[in-house]
Amino acid sequence: MTKKSGRDAYKDELTMLASSNEQIVCIEADLGGKNHPFGQQHPQRFFNLGIAELAGIDMAAGLAEAGYVPFFSTFASFAALRAAESIKLTMGYMGKNVKVVAAYGGVSGGWFGTTHHALEDIAVLQAFQNIRIACPHGEQETRRVIREAAASEEPYYIRLSRNDAFDSLDRAEDESCRNLIVEGGARTDRSKLCLISVGEQATELCKQIIQEDDTLVHAHLCYVDIQSLKPYIQHLSGLADQFLVVEEHRATGSTASYLALLLPKHQVHSHHCGEKWPIYGGTHAEVLDYLGFGFEPLQQQIQNILGGKDGF
Repeated sequence: MTKKSGRDAYKDELTMLASSNEQIVCIEADLGGKNHPFGQQHPQRFFNLGIAELAGIDMAAGLAEAGYVPFFSTFASFAALRAAESIKLTMGYMGKNVKVVAAYGGVSGGWFGTTHHALEDIAVLQAFQNIRIACPHGEQETRRVIREAAASEEPYYIRLSRNDAFDSLDRAEDESCRNLIVEGGARTDRSKLCLISVGEQATELCKQIIQEDDTLVHAHLCYVDIQSLKPYIQHLSGLADQFLVVEEHRATGSTASYLALLLPKHQVHSHHCGEKWPIYGGTHAEVLDYLGFGFEPLQQQIQNILGGKDGF
């Protein structure tokens, strides 16, 4: 069976969930297309609002107040930035049961350009408090996060990429995506360095690194909101003295920045997308390369850290 991207897995999983839960509603900001599976199977609960992101969040909040479970999808840049005030008030402050599914996270939009890239969205959402932030990796984890979001009464921000399709790291059948996945760390009780991956590209990079050097340890995080990060600290503290967080995001407001506050006795480094604006047009991979985010730069940074200097 062909692997689905996170974006397509979301549509498929939500459509299936809605067959047994009549309270689920799907709202799109002109991204779904005329063949959206939810719209085809549940047309009375599917709304395409066009480019009206603030109105979409406010509409979702009203539906949540009425007992529905609204999922609202748009570009990550427009969800986290254009609709920021509505998310802050309806989801953060009032805690309405709204699920924002933000595709095109990071620079996965590639050729769409800087206006459609999102390297600041996690920082914005973290600042609002009380919103679950999930960055699933691969089809299986994305589907599981959608199920968890649908079953929860908490507001959610789910960050997806565009068209990349990956196999998720293995979890037990009934295991929550809030649990850490740890791999590597062979031949030693405590690793010299723990890589922490957030998001799809980062997780794929860390998987490659561990294959090259399995004395390093890799911890994959799916949920990165403040409430989810705090329970990880004891487990992480036992893995290594130094951490390198790999995340398709800016350093400011990243998961690394908050983990540094939670791990004051440890060194926390960050492999991120730098300070440049992604003005270079190209594929997802080409834009990441332009920003210095990738396998070879990550390898070099690991060498620098283990040699006593972080040269990122």
